[in-house]
Amino acid sequence: MKARKASKGAKPAATARAAGRARSGAGPRDFLFEIGTEELPPKALLGLSQALVAALGAGLDKAGLAHGELAGFATPRRLAVQVKRLAARQPEQQLRRKGPPVSAAFDAAGKPTRAALAFAASCGTEVAKLARIEEGKGTFLYFTGARAGSRAVELLPGIVQAALDALPIPRRMHWGSGTALFVRPVHWLVMLYGNEVVPATLLEVRSGRDTRGHRFLAPGPLAIAAPDRYERTLRERGFVLADFAARRARIRSEVTALARDAGGRALLRETLLDEVTALTEWPVALAGKFEARFLELPREVLTATLEDHQRYFAVEDAERRLLPCFIAVANIASRDPGKVRAGNERVVRPRLADAAFFFGQDRRQPLGARVAALDAVTYQARLGSLGDKTRRVRALAAALAATAGAPEGEARRAAELCKCDLLSAMVGEFPELQGVMGSYYAAADGEPPEVAAAIREHYLPRGAGDELPASGVGLALALADKLDTLAGIFAIGEKPTGAKDPFALRRAALGVQRILIEKSLDLDLPECLGRAVAAVQADIARRSEGAQGAAAKPIPPVAEIVGEVYDFLMERLRAYYLEQTPATLPGRATVTGEMFDAVLAARPASPLDFDARLKALSTFLELPEAASLTAANKRIATILRKAPGAAPAQVDVAQLRVVEEVRLFDAMRSLRDAVAEATARREYTGALGRLAQLRPAVDAFFDQVMVMDEDPVLRANRLALLAQLRGLFAGVADLSRLPG
Repeated sequence: MKARKASKGAKPAATARAAGRARSGAGPRDFLFEIGTEELPPKALLGLSQALVAALGAGLDKAGLAHGELAGFATPRRLAVQVKRLAARQPEQQLRRKGPPVSAAFDAAGKPTRAALAFAASCGTEVAKLARIEEGKGTFLYFTGARAGSRAVELLPGIVQAALDALPIPRRMHWGSGTALFVRPVHWLVMLYGNEVVPATLLEVRSGRDTRGHRFLAPGPLAIAAPDRYERTLRERGFVLADFAARRARIRSEVTALARDAGGRALLRETLLDEVTALTEWPVALAGKFEARFLELPREVLTATLEDHQRYFAVEDAERRLLPCFIAVANIASRDPGKVRAGNERVVRPRLADAAFFFGQDRRQPLGARVAALDAVTYQARLGSLGDKTRRVRALAAALAATAGAPEGEARRAAELCKCDLLSAMVGEFPELQGVMGSYYAAADGEPPEVAAAIREHYLPRGAGDELPASGVGLALALADKLDTLAGIFAIGEKPTGAKDPFALRRAALGVQRILIEKSLDLDLPECLGRAVAAVQADIARRSEGAQGAAAKPIPPVAEIVGEVYDFLMERLRAYYLEQTPATLPGRATVTGEMFDAVLAARPASPLDFDARLKALSTFLELPEAASLTAANKRIATILRKAPGAAPAQVDVAQLRVVEEVRLFDAMRSLRDAVAEATARREYTGALGRLAQLRPAVDAFFDQVMVMDEDPVLRANRLALLAQLRGLFAGVADLSRLPG
């Protein structure tokens, strides 16, 4: 190919410089970073990859290195990032350094002092060339200049190391005799800028261009010629699909096809699909079978065995009945797939046989026969046994039954049985089936259907976005269990700190809020928490009295614990609103942090009431009067806060001297009863709508009335008027906390 000619107007020098840049590769090039390790934690792999891409992108941006798209790659043995069109160096940097004040930079004769000379030397210039700039109350020496940006290859090792350090790794390890720390031992490191290796030593491993393929199919080193050849080289020569999404898509496709061939549909749980993807580099799906007699086991037992323990995909027919087959995903293309299939079948058969044995053993006695044995199992050292917790939950569930629309007797019975399956052989082997097995056993024992359903439902929701209990008994029991846990753990001073939450209190708190709001249950939280805390304190006191030789820890007052738990619940409620979108909260307006704080200032006892106030506030903020009244409330809050002493409780009508304050008082008096009635009925939208009518009177008051009058009597009376005005709004929310 012929070289492109320069345009007629191009100068020879400019053309030469451009040619020089082309020869030296000064233009942007792709960058590749790969770290090769022992097998990474499968459940964390995708999150680590995403975090690495985000951290590396942030580091490049902070360094001022222009770049194109970033792509992440993740397999069990590697994390990699490819950066398109990464600039060769930073742009020229403008420097502006502040030096000593002029008064200290020169002596009486006008000669530079040691301070001035040292500053100039550090800037690589002379004192005479330094600028003088007035700043604040003095004049200072300043250095202004430009510095060429650093080369990308010089900056990349530090940027990559910072990105690795920022990865969300709970516990790092070191290996061998080295001191480097990472989630798994590191074996190789690839860093390429274009076709050149970026020299670096990270985590005690020297960078190069050699990666590794599949552990068995291509164990030797594979040289990467350039970043854009990375994915293709691994796929064609290394038997590795480095792209997580592409590997996941292949697994989904192959599993779906095999299930269809078996006459069914694969249960493609997304979390399982992610985990299997994270366990394989060259996935190959295989169908296997198990004995039809195992289909007599509960569906959840089969899926737990296949999915949670073996990482297999279960298969169901059109009527959602499980079929006696499964789909396994191997990490190798075997020359004898039949042996791989037989091996998987040989592994799953004893697991299912064990499950059938446990199921038979558990059914030899009714679920209720295990109630007495709960007293022998410690729930928490200071909170007593599972039997103690069961009795507390039973009393609380009975108290909550009416709120949840459940028969009290069934709520008591469900609470009595809800922890019994924890003593079963099946749950001992499959802890994830707690509640599920209790429900099956209760139904088989002839317990009422609502009781059996509640035993399963009382653990719901198990996580964010999970389903809620469907029955009234389940709702009462789920609330009672979670509130008892919150009350107990806070009472013994073990509330969550930082990321540590061993008792899953955040999940319990969010579950309480979701149940109350999404199921429209009107519960007085402080009152209910007081009941729960009192029961917990009684058990703690009883155990402390029975302890020999041990000094009992002091028990905080009920009100103090209730306040702490209430605040904790409100923080989870904040997350419930602020971390979700209108799509995930249908029928609810978008909530800001300021809106939440405005309602929280009223300390609503019921989350359902809290939700109603937020909806009303959202509607109010769309009114044309909202901005003015919000600003007025902020002004009132400031005035009352700065005023000496508290405002009088009553307004003295005889001391209303200015027509605007008289009109405001009359307007407030005319609305007071209607607003109070609407607030009492929780018709907050109507209450705020009526209060919006005060805007003309409020605006006129602040335009014409001097609140902080020199006359102390008039000043106190006007402060009382403002306090009453603020109180009218505060019955719904504290508008002074809103922006504006």
